[in-house]
Amino acid sequence: MRQVSSPAVVSIPDDATLTDAVRRHARERPDAVLFRRRPIVPAETSKPPTEVAAPSNNEAVPWAPVTAGEFERQVLALAAGFLAAGLRPGQRVGLLSRTRYEWTLTDYALWHAGLVTVPIYETSAPTQVSWILGDAGCTGVVVESGEHASTVGLVRDELPDLRHVWVIEHGAIQELTAAGAAADPDELTRAHAEVSAASTASIVYTSGTTGRPKGCVLSHRNLLFGSRSAVASLPALFEHDTSALLFLPLAHVLAREIQVATLEAAVPVGHCPNTYTLQADLASFRPTLLLAVPHVFEKLYALAQQRAADHGKARIFAAASAAAIAASTARDTGRPALPLRARVAVFDLLVYRKLRAALGGNVRWVISGGAPLGLRLGHFFRGAGIPVLEGWGMTESTACSAINRPDKVRIGTVGPPLAGTSVGVADDGELLIRGLHVFQRYWGDPEGTSLAIDTEGWLHSGDIGVIDDDGFVKITGRKKEIIVTSGGKNVSPATLEDRLRGHPLISQCMVVGDGRPHIGALITIDDEALQGWKRKVGKPADADIATLRHDADLIGELQAAVDEASRVVSRAESIRRFRVLASDFTEASGELTPTLKLRRDVVLRTRADDIDALYSAAATPSSPPSR
Repeated sequence: MRQVSSPAVVSIPDDATLTDAVRRHARERPDAVLFRRRPIVPAETSKPPTEVAAPSNNEAVPWAPVTAGEFERQVLALAAGFLAAGLRPGQRVGLLSRTRYEWTLTDYALWHAGLVTVPIYETSAPTQVSWILGDAGCTGVVVESGEHASTVGLVRDELPDLRHVWVIEHGAIQELTAAGAAADPDELTRAHAEVSAASTASIVYTSGTTGRPKGCVLSHRNLLFGSRSAVASLPALFEHDTSALLFLPLAHVLAREIQVATLEAAVPVGHCPNTYTLQADLASFRPTLLLAVPHVFEKLYALAQQRAADHGKARIFAAASAAAIAASTARDTGRPALPLRARVAVFDLLVYRKLRAALGGNVRWVISGGAPLGLRLGHFFRGAGIPVLEGWGMTESTACSAINRPDKVRIGTVGPPLAGTSVGVADDGELLIRGLHVFQRYWGDPEGTSLAIDTEGWLHSGDIGVIDDDGFVKITGRKKEIIVTSGGKNVSPATLEDRLRGHPLISQCMVVGDGRPHIGALITIDDEALQGWKRKVGKPADADIATLRHDADLIGELQAAVDEASRVVSRAESIRRFRVLASDFTEASGELTPTLKLRRDVVLRTRADDIDALYSAAATPSSPPSR
């Protein structure tokens, strides 16, 4: 088996806990700012998290600092409050909320009291909430809003162990804090004394792309090892003047690991609970470090391209894009030639600065995870002065297992293994992971655990990939997503899907063809990009995608994108037919996870008629490009 390892740079003592940093910072730097807070728009009145960023009416409201000393006092009082409510170390508490300061405060308070946090995406359906709270045996749940409390209320009869529902927006944090301040401090001391590095810190449920979510048991050591390794081995990301704005759901393990890493490094953090206010929050907070998923970059690129077209500057943007990609590509083998550097300097004034301003104007590094970013976008953003460090991992490996370094970047890969981590390639191409960040077990599922972690301690990721001669890891597909056509051709859909999603008109794409004679694709259209396209080609303003999905001009433009994407694969792997869907994949429909990954099994079921239509005799063929 081919494998590569990165040497460990930290060790985690047996008595270490996640709240050690809280106490250490309060003792050594009590006035250091750990967080900056903004008033939160109530969840019931805020825009949905999938909506495009737009200016907010709280743009002028300043960010209030929270010092290390103040944060410690809040954590200790809230931790004591949970114990005063009758909870005991080892019990599980659900946390259902948008990304906000109280999420982080609650997380650390639960950890200090020896309790176990069970995060739940705030967009979860009642059935999902019921499954997670019930499977984990939660004694209580902290929710953000009355709406979330109502969701829990719908399934309360199914949860005999659930005794408490605390609502943040109804004053629960203040009530628990007051109860903790009046409680016997020795009780909290005794509870915290039971916590060690081996103690369970959290049960994080997978996003359920291949079935019902599974609870990954993560210890204090798991989270500390990944986070401290990142801080020690990526110092450029955690400098003295670094600040980070978190907007991804903290229920996702990657955002959680960054939360821990920033606190370990005493990096000031702000929280953005809704992407509707993201543009204003970026402008006022001006972070140097961001965490994002590829969909954010796809959207940013598509919006910039569309706005350029709306102002008659499509050719300028296309030239700027080509220059950025060329300059970044040239950096892989040396330095861009002088004429190319001159073009980049001009386009920096015309295009790139506006993109950086959209991220607050101060971003030095962006970490991308959750799905492949793709070569084109990776090179474009690096060439435009927004370096994206793509990483890779999974819930079972407490997020990051490999990541590109600021001084060691290879776009198109997920970088070398994280410090203290080994990555191997099995005989069938599956990537394996070993290190102290590998989870303890699946909650209540010993059989599943033994299938995930073999007898030598290797975690089987389910991803297919390779390791190059320099130790960089490249993901080429998913083991369970390999499509086998009726002719026996094995096809990994990720390459085609990533390239097609980069087209400004395309929102989502799913490649199909398992057991079929050839490869096909389902394509959904970005509604905002469609509005600009209609103006450009003279289509009726009120025409929606249901009306235009068979329009010859639209099909022609998408055909060109399909042809271009198919050029990177063999003729047998190319997309022969595609179908434009009348509606997009959404989290509400169950076709996307909260982190915007495709639930392929759901799409195969919900769009079965569209897939069948792809292979009907009347379907319009999509001829593969000539070789």
